[in-house]
Amino acid sequence: MIYTVTFNPSLDLAVTADSISFGTINKSSSETILAGGKGINVSTVLHHLGCESVALGFIAGFTGNEIDRMLISDGVKTDFIRLPEGNSRINIKLKAQEETEINASGPDIPSAELLSLMEKLEGLSQGDYLVLAGSIPASLPDTIYKDIMVALKDTGVCIIVDASRTLLVNVLEQRPFLIKPNNIELAEIFGVPSLNDKKEVIRYAKELQKMGARNVLVSMAGDGAVFVSEDGQELMSEAPSGTVINSVGAGDSMVAGFLAGYIKSGSFNEALRLGIAAGSASTFSRYLASKQDIDDILKKF
Repeated sequence: MIYTVTFNPSLDLAVTADSISFGTINKSSSETILAGGKGINVSTVLHHLGCESVALGFIAGFTGNEIDRMLISDGVKTDFIRLPEGNSRINIKLKAQEETEINASGPDIPSAELLSLMEKLEGLSQGDYLVLAGSIPASLPDTIYKDIMVALKDTGVCIIVDASRTLLVNVLEQRPFLIKPNNIELAEIFGVPSLNDKKEVIRYAKELQKMGARNVLVSMAGDGAVFVSEDGQELMSEAPSGTVINSVGAGDSMVAGFLAGYIKSGSFNEALRLGIAAGSASTFSRYLASKQDIDDILKKF
């Protein structure tokens, strides 16, 4: 079974406007409310691909109730821990001349509830996959992903980490099965100005392998992605052409597609192909990619 963990789920209020002027009243052309958070996005796209998972994490208050309700209504399995105080956050995704996001902080996670999550995770075993994705509330240490990996070290669980900077670097010594930085995050980790050349991206991805990562998938937005495997494969792929409508959730969709492709085929080549198709399909859609969206791209890609 695949499990995803989202420490800081949200209701994402996606607002579209023809233009935005600050300091005055603006009118939207459309509004949509979606259940958000990187792990939740992964679970949603996995479900669209016919690959079931269980979405774990923390929810609170009326917004948390709505997150859970929306996911269950869409057919995604959930097993969230309810926090005693606060409300799950509401994030604003504003689409006008440019894309702008306002992400809230989210509620604190008490030690008792954190322990409850650890107890759930300790029930995972050989053959399970665990996706740790996204940001964490300020109440948690930036070693939390590493702490989870230490607790599961001898279980045989394959762990995928999609996080930025310290959260990601901290897990490397625990040898995660897969990590997925984007090329901007990769450049930040190594303190270089930019990484847009695929051969250079591969070089730095291999540095992450030297630090402990087994397999490294690097997304590069419209430039595609690269993948380096623990058995020495170096794969590069361009992105399919299309009109960018929404970049939110594209990286999460890539993780879902890659994982679904690998589980179904056992091939990293097929995993990368499905990962890029899923990520691109979300980019070309108003919402997270549907199975039909992904299939349409695969026919031409």
